[in-house]
Amino acid sequence: MLAVESATVRFGGRTALDAVDLEVADHEIVCVLGPSGSGKSTLLRAVAGLQGLDGGRVLLDGADQAPVPVHRRGLGLMFQDHQLFPHRDVGANVAFGLRMHGVPRAERDRRADELLDLVGLPGAGRRAVAALSGGEQQRVALARALAPRPKLLMLDEPLGQLDRSLRERLVVELRTLFGRLGTTVLAVTHDQGEAFALADRVVVMRDGRIAQAGSPLEVWQRPASAFVARFLGFDNVVDATVTGRTADTAWGKIPVPGGSPQGPGELLVRPGGVRMGGPEDGLRCTVGVRTFRGHHVTVALHPGDGPALEAECGLRDTPDEGATVGVTFDVAETVVLPPAGR
Repeated sequence: MLAVESATVRFGGRTALDAVDLEVADHEIVCVLGPSGSGKSTLLRAVAGLQGLDGGRVLLDGADQAPVPVHRRGLGLMFQDHQLFPHRDVGANVAFGLRMHGVPRAERDRRADELLDLVGLPGAGRRAVAALSGGEQQRVALARALAPRPKLLMLDEPLGQLDRSLRERLVVELRTLFGRLGTTVLAVTHDQGEAFALADRVVVMRDGRIAQAGSPLEVWQRPASAFVARFLGFDNVVDATVTGRTADTAWGKIPVPGGSPQGPGELLVRPGGVRMGGPEDGLRCTVGVRTFRGHHVTVALHPGDGPALEAECGLRDTPDEGATVGVTFDVAETVVLPPAGR
């Protein structure tokens, strides 16, 4: 339904989008991830028509959008700061787009009430915007974006201003709602937890290009590069030379899955694959800082030589700080990555 072809945007001497190709199918939820300055918001604005292209094109249902103004593209837009009208009540905010399209008042009111029910704010049409909490304002902004039945809903850091517990609850509600409505969604966020919970497909951007795209499970299990691995929060990345099913690293020889790329590269070991035992069991490490994560504890490990390691363990299995442990590695939790710079 959406096709972005070689989209390029330059700001002076800086290339914000560098020949980006992206497709979004009907009813698909695609989340674009990346650090600040990666080009994710520029991509969203280019699709919406809020940012002109220096090269390439944007197609909706096969039609080039270059000559189509923003308000005629049939898109729903929702931004981090909500952009609600404080002088209008909730119902009037939700119905605003319908009023701009000349929809009769009775139909506007019916649609607004229907959407407020859908987003969990039944009967809120007469409430003042200023009386709403942040989460409630977020729901109103979503209802307003959905009111005209957009062919594509575009979200820019949609939950960025909310506290973590509310974000985690709302992201599940959003995925359920979009599934019920069959909404096609293109969202950008810097929060990988939010993206992985919401998306059918995740796109990771770096320096104006797509570094990796795939299902949340694919990207999580097999990051395409050290950059993607570190962006996802995996710090156990080390230079490696792979021969057969073994990688030679600063942490010693580590088993790798069959079929792994051979020769020089980098190796990712997920924290869950760092196994701690007695000092005689493997790589000797000193236990450093332990961090409680709710259902598990992350443990910083310091070998005598080589970079630090992060391990995960159960609450009852956490070693004491300063203790000496032996470390072995689970082959199922290792991934061979391309050499740095590729």
